[in-house]
Amino acid sequence: MKVITTPLSNTDVEDLRAGDTVKITGIIYTARDAAHKRLVDLLDQGKELPFDINGQLIYYVGPSPAKPGQAIGSAGPTTSYRMDPYAPRLIEAGQKGMIGKGEMGPEVVEAMKKHKAVYFAAVGGAGALIAKSVKKSEIVAYEDLGAEAVRRLEVEDFPAVVVQDAHGGNFYVEGKENFVKSLS
Repeated sequence: MKVITTPLSNTDVEDLRAGDTVKITGIIYTARDAAHKRLVDLLDQGKELPFDINGQLIYYVGPSPAKPGQAIGSAGPTTSYRMDPYAPRLIEAGQKGMIGKGEMGPEVVEAMKKHKAVYFAAVGGAGALIAKSVKKSEIVAYEDLGAEAVRRLEVEDFPAVVVQDAHGGNFYVEGKENFVKSLS
């Protein structure tokens, strides 16, 4: 188990390998499809983003409303490939990683290798458990998107697995290969 703190540096990212389990502490941001489109539109217009993306992680989640006394409601990951059209541009702008579920596409992998970024998987179906690692949540942009607004989360020991690394490693592929070998 590796413990990492955001924001991430190139060295932090280079030290991570597909299959590593991690606990993340620090600030992460949330965004899904509509927010990603707006963020990339801002970059394409030469405008500033609503938060400093350098070294940051974006969690692909649309959390449910918080119950009294909680920072956030259930916060399970959403399927990541829907962000494939936008992720390379954000990585180029300084983003160091994403958290979601499912594989990222080849364009994203190439951007990750070129600009030193990493993709983590959070456990789908464990949104209530994941929410316990969120200590504070505040909307920083696009409140009109409701659950899909960009949020700034303060997290402590957020559990994740490196599934695609900056070296081209892919735990989805490697995990299957290792399982098949174990059957022989």
